[in-house]
Amino acid sequence: MPDSLGDQVYLRLRAEVLGTRWSVVDRLTEPKLARSLGVSRTPVREALTRLLADGLVRRHDYGYSVVVPDPATARELYEVRAALELRGISRAVDDPCARHDPEPLEAELARWRDARSVPSGPEFVAADERFHLVLLSSAGNAELVSALEPVARRLRSARVRASAGRARVEAAAREHVEIAERVLAGRLPEAWELLRGHIARAQARVDG
Repeated sequence: MPDSLGDQVYLRLRAEVLGTRWSVVDRLTEPKLARSLGVSRTPVREALTRLLADGLVRRHDYGYSVVVPDPATARELYEVRAALELRGISRAVDDPCARHDPEPLEAELARWRDARSVPSGPEFVAADERFHLVLLSSAGNAELVSALEPVARRLRSARVRASAGRARVEAAAREHVEIAERVLAGRLPEAWELLRGHIARAQARVDG
């Protein structure tokens, strides 16, 4: 079944926001966007509401603007991200009964083993987010995942603007494979250390 017009407008605007068409100083209004997309204001209004919930835009008296966290905020968000993701592994180290669910993690591992199939740009960021959410979800604490999701959304624009070239995509794929393989093999301290370094390198790219 094809996407509804509202879904199409949302996906188009999300791609434009993440694809850096709009800068943080651009004023995004319903009439302006409706004219640009050749649609009525209703699906634009719905799309902006969804982008607001995603943390990708903020509302002003005049309309909306793109949200890109400043460097200090991005560093704080990465600190939270690292704490949440690393806890997913360390809780299994602390409690042998807290095992990772292998099925979803094996599916992600299969995707990342073929780096050529991993996209670049905004699509890479989305795929990368999925891997980390699946990794944390497989650890068995849904509240950790719920806490990570908004952090990932708030970092998304900054990560896309940091630009991931093909070499970085392939490096990330190798790192994801190494982390997932260690977790599935029960080599959790090694997985923890690999994940820590992986997140630190991602932060360094955003820091510039």
